Amino acid sequence: MHPRVMEWLREWRRNATVSLAVDIGCGSGLSTRPLMAMARQAVGFDPVEAMVRVAQRTAPSARFITARGEAMPFAAASVDLLTAAGSLNYASDLDATLREAARVLAPGGVLAVYDFSPGRSFADSDALDRWFEAFLARYPFPASQARPLSPAILRDVATGFTVERGEPFELTLPHALDFHIAYMLTETSVRDAVRRGTPLEDVRAWVTETLTPVFGSTTRDVVFRGYLATLIPRRR
Repeated sequence: MHPRVMEWLREWRRNATVSLAVDIGCGSGLSTRPLMAMARQAVGFDPVEAMVRVAQRTAPSARFITARGEAMPFAAASVDLLTAAGSLNYASDLDATLREAARVLAPGGVLAVYDFSPGRSFADSDALDRWFEAFLARYPFPASQARPLSPAILRDVATGFTVERGEPFELTLPHALDFHIAYMLTETSVRDAVRRGTPLEDVRAWVTETLTPVFGSTTRDVVFRGYLATLIPRRR
């Protein structure tokens, strides 16, 4: 998913290569890795040191730092591209993070904010939607403090920025049954169930048993829905 979104961003930015791209709240590094194709140097940072160690294995050609969005460890006007893949939703102080983003962005720099929901729909039927509702009933997502964001919301809350462009998207990817089972086992709801004592193999067995008749033996097109927005600072 992340590489496809970055391909759209490159098209929006006319395939320009930048000197420094920085990924806010990089997590495991999956959102940082595609930046290597569009920047001479890619850096990801995250407040959780354990995630930074994982990210270093995910994208060894990038550089990773333990840091918070409210105090970005970069000089003023030094970053050409900032990306935030679902991370601003969890910023403890969104206003401070956006002020830091405006500070570190170089003239002509852009903040790209994007997010997408789990792949819960087939392109040609509602069978996977119905299965996903049963999955959530059995393994609900944990309570979250995440704030909703969208291009429209960003226009209201990102007061130091202008939303240059913002669009929703639907991306269809082919998934085989085994791949989709493995994908579902990475969901936050599964991690929460395991944390609370449910054996992962029990989750895997239920997902496999119930998902197999939904998928059948063929590869199915799975739909992911999300948005991409580019923001530019309002220079004084």
